[in-house]
Amino acid sequence: MAEPPRPIGGGGAGLGRSRGGFTTKLHLSADGRCRPLSVIVTHGQRADCTQFMPVLEKIRVPKAGPGRPRKKPDSVAADKAYSNRPCREDLRRRGIRHTIPEKTDSQAARLRKGFTRRAATRLRRGAVQETQHHRTGRQQTEAAQSRRHPL
Repeated sequence: MAEPPRPIGGGGAGLGRSRGGFTTKLHLSADGRCRPLSVIVTHGQRADCTQFMPVLEKIRVPKAGPGRPRKKPDSVAADKAYSNRPCREDLRRRGIRHTIPEKTDSQAARLRKGFTRRAATRLRRGAVQETQHHRTGRQQTEAAQSRRHPL
């Protein structure tokens, strides 16, 4: 006797309890014209953020001509359910721009620690100015040495 076909997305029937009833979640990625690129079906109680990277990894956009299908999107837009450090770090590591709003409790925690975007910009600006200062000092030293030893 043959086994019944397995549902999309792996094990189980994709049915799970959430808010008192049986539910199913469709984790879907789509392009700018709302055409689906990849989908994973999970139980209703499954957290959204755990399926973020598997959905992105399943993206395959075939090219018009020969060649491998495209697997990396230019940018990603997601809701607050995907606003956590692992999702953001993985997108940065893969070089994918993203627009994901930050949760208010995450903002509050960051502000409690005293780190704001303005402070990060100031730190970056200070590093650039310091590099330019060192570069200027090095250039002055090289110019002084070249004056002492004419060619």
